[in-house]
Amino acid sequence: MDFPSFFNITLKRGLSKSLGLIEGFGGRGQGGLPSTLTTEEESEAAGAYEKYGYNTYLSNRISLDRSIPDYRPNKCKELSYPKNLPQISLIFIFVNEALSVILRSVHSAVNHTPAHLLKEIILVDDNSDDEELKAPLEEYVHKRYPGLVKVVRNEKREGLIRARVQGWKAATALITGFFDAHVEFSAGWVEPVLTRIKEDRKRIILPSIDNIKHKTFEVQRYENCAHGYSWELWCMYISPPKEWWDAADPTLPIRTPAMIGCSFVVNRLFFGEIGLLDSGMDVYGGENIELGIKPAITLAFTSLKSLLSVDKVELALCLTIFCEISPCF
Repeated sequence: MDFPSFFNITLKRGLSKSLGLIEGFGGRGQGGLPSTLTTEEESEAAGAYEKYGYNTYLSNRISLDRSIPDYRPNKCKELSYPKNLPQISLIFIFVNEALSVILRSVHSAVNHTPAHLLKEIILVDDNSDDEELKAPLEEYVHKRYPGLVKVVRNEKREGLIRARVQGWKAATALITGFFDAHVEFSAGWVEPVLTRIKEDRKRIILPSIDNIKHKTFEVQRYENCAHGYSWELWCMYISPPKEWWDAADPTLPIRTPAMIGCSFVVNRLFFGEIGLLDSGMDVYGGENIELGIKPAITLAFTSLKSLLSVDKVELALCLTIFCEISPCF
């Protein structure tokens, strides 16, 4: 390594150190393993649990660049993808989230997304009042990732749905990915997603989600599943369709009638054509159902002019055409 490169790395790591955070590979929580606190640290961490709902004290002591397990099916790693894929804008929504968790999301995205495919990262602050999310956050991302990260700030609390719409308005890439600001990415996540949307711009792609435990930050594997909903319209995990099991190929996309709204990727223009998310929703939850139904309703009105003339079975089939889960995401 030459001196300018060494100096640049040292300077960038100094940015996180000034915030009391850690960069680089190594230390607690590497490989997604659980991390624990000493008895003395536990007493200091108690207040952070109450404020954030997770172990912020521990998060601040885990590297922003930590590695996590690659839980994708092995066959995913053997697949090849086109070279001329479209670029993506990643949109993270937050309000009074822990700074270390937000920045770990950003670092993880940059570390695991090829630079030529990552157009920009957009951080939408839904009117946080935490001081460290103002100047310290903005100064860090602009110096650490100059020209790559935008910060959009709502002048009043809009709620998750309208905040996502604000992120969409700021995006410039052909593809937009919407995420909560407490996620971590694994290697090779973006190519299968961009490939599926390039093949059909009307696809909405969801990840196969694993779990980050709120106390230990251990990454816990979840099995591949689809998303459905109850009669009360609560989103829930369901078994993939029979045809997916029959194909005996764990890399195939899983068609799903609903979605977990915390992370999805969609063609930016198509998303606008179907009306984005319903801005009348003040809190999260409804989008889990909306994006499964909205494309089908849009199609029904366009082709048949009357939703009343759509057979229920045909509508149910429409629901599964647009939303799909990628086991390789």
